[in-house]
Amino acid sequence: MMVELLAASGALSVIGALFSLLLVRWDSAAKFVGCAFGVLAALASLASGLLAIVSEPFLLTASTVFWFADFTLLWNPLAGLIVVVISLLSVAAWIYGFSYFEEYRGQGIGQIGFYMHLFIISMLLVVLSDNAFWFLVLFELMSLTSYFLVVFDETKQSIRGGFMYFVMAHVGFMMIMVAFFVMAWASGSFEFSAFRALELPIGMASVVFVLAFVGFGIKAGMLPFHSWLPQAHPAAPSNVSALMSGGMIKIGIFGIVKVAFDLLAGSDCQLWWGLAVLVVGVVSSVLGIAYALIEHDVKKLLAFSSVENIGIILIGIGVALVGCATGNLLVASIGLMAGLYHTLNHAMFKGALFLGAGSMIYRTHTRNIDQMGGLSKFMPATAITFLVAAISVCAIPPLNGFASEWFTYQSLLTAALQGEGVVMGFMAFAAAALAITGALAVICFIKCYGVAFAGKPRMNLPEEPREAPTGMVFGTALLALMCIVLGLGVALVAPFIQDIASATLGISSVTVASGAIVSIPGSDTAISLLVVAVVLLVLTLFLRGILGIFNSRHGAGVRDDAWACGYLPDLSMPPSSGTFATNVRGFFGPMYNARDAIVERKSLVMHAYEGLVSFLKKLEPMADKYLVDGVTSFAKRIGVASRGVEGGDYRRYIGYIVIVLAISLILTVAVG
Repeated sequence: MMVELLAASGALSVIGALFSLLLVRWDSAAKFVGCAFGVLAALASLASGLLAIVSEPFLLTASTVFWFADFTLLWNPLAGLIVVVISLLSVAAWIYGFSYFEEYRGQGIGQIGFYMHLFIISMLLVVLSDNAFWFLVLFELMSLTSYFLVVFDETKQSIRGGFMYFVMAHVGFMMIMVAFFVMAWASGSFEFSAFRALELPIGMASVVFVLAFVGFGIKAGMLPFHSWLPQAHPAAPSNVSALMSGGMIKIGIFGIVKVAFDLLAGSDCQLWWGLAVLVVGVVSSVLGIAYALIEHDVKKLLAFSSVENIGIILIGIGVALVGCATGNLLVASIGLMAGLYHTLNHAMFKGALFLGAGSMIYRTHTRNIDQMGGLSKFMPATAITFLVAAISVCAIPPLNGFASEWFTYQSLLTAALQGEGVVMGFMAFAAAALAITGALAVICFIKCYGVAFAGKPRMNLPEEPREAPTGMVFGTALLALMCIVLGLGVALVAPFIQDIASATLGISSVTVASGAIVSIPGSDTAISLLVVAVVLLVLTLFLRGILGIFNSRHGAGVRDDAWACGYLPDLSMPPSSGTFATNVRGFFGPMYNARDAIVERKSLVMHAYEGLVSFLKKLEPMADKYLVDGVTSFAKRIGVASRGVEGGDYRRYIGYIVIVLAISLILTVAVG
């Protein structure tokens, strides 16, 4: 059934792609056919992925014209999870497209549909591929189709972002290819099954791991190879941005997990592998959200937030590698489960955020959040779905972001308590960094949501914004609903994720849930997000009731504009986020004064903050300057130099033919 469902999904995607292209002159028809076939294809692949999670692994092999590479697909729990992630995002993106693609009327809606179909089916096949040759072919198809979607608008920004993405994608591709070729040379086959049977020497295994980690890490957007992500993702159509940030970069995570725990399973796992991944995860998470804090472009802010969340996922994977290297299978299992759970959760809330941002831009025609303001009044449904996703990304209970980060914390604490000196130090450092990341994320999304949706409008629009079209609201709401389900239903979902992690590691699964309570074996810590949700709901209703009684007795009063020092309020003087903290600061004034007197001075804090912002501004371009610009300029020089080969002179072409014939004759004589 898994095979039939995927075949149906592939057939629907191909038909949808072809009809989208054939109907390119008729925008309405191309939009409807492309999106309708897309939804059906995504539902079929979703069913295939769900079956793969709960079924035994299934291998399908078909002969091809290439004698060295059969077309091999493997359905196993890990592949099934990523297929589910991509499929859920695809369903929401296609539903969103029914309304959103009106923005591209007259610009080639059929072409977007064509590339989106190929992009999605290539992602699915990459995940299921169990042969190195076809994995690389499909990986390249995924990169090319997504590149065309990034540059579709043909603006200066999209072309620059697309070019940087194109170059970095192929740098990563080359590293992955070399890693696979090393394993193919050692095993004598391109089949992943042959790779699994290898027992590579430590040096060779480490080379393969580093190449694969960096290559797939570039695709995932980890620091310091992240600079393409905030340029490419915002340039694409918003539902494509959701697919790329929620789905495509997870192919990078999938590749790291597959190589580290599956293809290198026969080789000894090294402790420094896990510590290196852990450090990269920490740096990506902290700096990713720090960069997001200083962004005013809503889509760039979300892209940098993806860098942060990739870092959180890598922390879980790093813990799992440390557990494997030290023989602590419980730590390995919980760490990998935390990383995989956050992979699923990030796809849902980041997809919802990108779709919500697309709705905001669709109505305001700006990506600058400082020019929005007051959108909750005009776009209440978008405001609610964006708020749900923002709460999730901040890891606030009881939604899904908190669930997976709770498991990440538990894996770090368990590894620290059961580890020795070096491991304990690294785990404590990572836990502290994760706490800092969470605090910065809260500040970042309070700023984003508060400025964009609260207060009054900050710009004069030709007409008042209104709610996004139904398809866009429904697509965003679907992912926001998944954030709620994956949070409140953590006790039901976590055991499946634990089974996937254990199956990937080749060990027995551990119990992480009992009834509505989730816990870690051997730990005294447990939590029930359903109970947390009920408590929060009761507290909210109680406080709301108290406020209602107070207003009924004293009157709600008439709310005027905030006093503006004697000036008439205008659009440049809306209430800021600082005004909301005035009463809180007054209530906790003695505590703040004691902190300032004993711990730190306000001037020092301001200087430190300004120094941090200045440092981040200088640090951000360094990766481009030293890692990206050199590669791109080299590619440009090769392109310029190659122009001379084709000059339009037929005599030069005849000369080429003579040279080739001479070389062929020499080689023929040389080899007898």
